[in-house]
Amino acid sequence: MKITNDDMKVLLKAQQGELDAVLMYKALAKKVKRTKDAETFNRLAQEEGHHAAVFKNLTNRVLKPKKTMAIVLPLLYSIIGRKRLYGLIAKGEYAAVEKYQAVVEKFPEIESVKNDEKRHGDMVMALLND
Repeated sequence: MKITNDDMKVLLKAQQGELDAVLMYKALAKKVKRTKDAETFNRLAQEEGHHAAVFKNLTNRVLKPKKTMAIVLPLLYSIIGRKRLYGLIAKGEYAAVEKYQAVVEKFPEIESVKNDEKRHGDMVMALLND
């Protein structure tokens, strides 16, 4: 299947986002106070790494994760608190579902990634109900 320039832009942006999320979740896991939150963020980091690999298989490009979110989110945790931050994180996960929906039809292997993003948002929101 031919990947158009527009497809490649979407796929590369998604791959970068997933890579960045690995570092972000690992950094959050070290920062948060509750063990369950840390365990959840470590699990999410692992799953986001798998997602990055799915996109790498499509793009055939090796990208380097950017540390920006891994620096900013732990700071936000201290400044705005877990309730507000977790809501923002979940919103980001749910937004990824919409972005991936646009390319799922052409790249069916993204369907599981899209479904995971919804589950990730739900997992982060569930931490607020504990």
